[in-house]
Amino acid sequence: MYELKTLLPQFDIKLPTCMYELRNVSLSAGATPGPAHEDTNAVVERQEKVLKQLEELKAQLGQIRKSLGVRVCGKTFQHTTAYQNGGLKEEPLHDVVVNGHPNFIPYALLALKNAWRDLYTIDVKTFTHSTMADIGPAAHDFEAKLAKVAVNAALPKINVTLIWKNCEHTEMISSPTMYVPIYGEVNIIRYLGRVGPNEYRYESSPLCNEIDAVLDICYQLLRCSTHKSQVAMVRLLDKRLQQQQYFGGDQMSVADIGVYSSLIRMPAITEKDLTPALLAWRKRAKLITQI
Repeated sequence: MYELKTLLPQFDIKLPTCMYELRNVSLSAGATPGPAHEDTNAVVERQEKVLKQLEELKAQLGQIRKSLGVRVCGKTFQHTTAYQNGGLKEEPLHDVVVNGHPNFIPYALLALKNAWRDLYTIDVKTFTHSTMADIGPAAHDFEAKLAKVAVNAALPKINVTLIWKNCEHTEMISSPTMYVPIYGEVNIIRYLGRVGPNEYRYESSPLCNEIDAVLDICYQLLRCSTHKSQVAMVRLLDKRLQQQQYFGGDQMSVADIGVYSSLIRMPAITEKDLTPALLAWRKRAKLITQI
């Protein structure tokens, strides 16, 4: 065969001195054990030690799960309520935080707490952020009414932390690991309606679209800038109520909570602006919300 000439010149390669030199841990056939074999034994010993520590850690985690009553293999979770949610898998319900301005008091929390007192417990704790020098008499009165509603430890419960803060919108933080806000009191009502008692979960109800439509009107009502536009939204609510006892039919729903709280937050709307049907409805709703 032809001999090929070297295309590249010969270089003297100097190995860097800043790197560790690894020994060859493999044993060729017939080779006698030496320092490399000793290194192999050291690696095996370390591996066995790590595996033993992992087994001990696994046993500790098993004891912690047992003490908490959680079974991973059986997919057992602490349910948010004692009821089924339309076949959906229920996860443990985390505590939520609501940031609200004293000028826009989330009366829905008090209304739901009173309406659900025999079904579900909303435990509300209030705090004042450093951005608020004084929350005012209305917010203090709201806190006092919240404290009067007893917490029933025997019922399913969600913990709500209400922070009075100098913020533009009422917002709720439902994720304990990342800042994922839910803006607006109406949307907070929707969230609580999904995790609350079965009687107030409306997604599987034939009136689902109607309840959502009423809550959408409440959302627009709270953002009306003129009295004329507010009255126009009230007329839409009257059309939705029609001859029913409540906005959700014959029983109270989260739609009634949204309307009742929105009307309280709109002092410009007086009894003169409400139709006879809305006035009769408000009397019935007041007996339940107790606001």
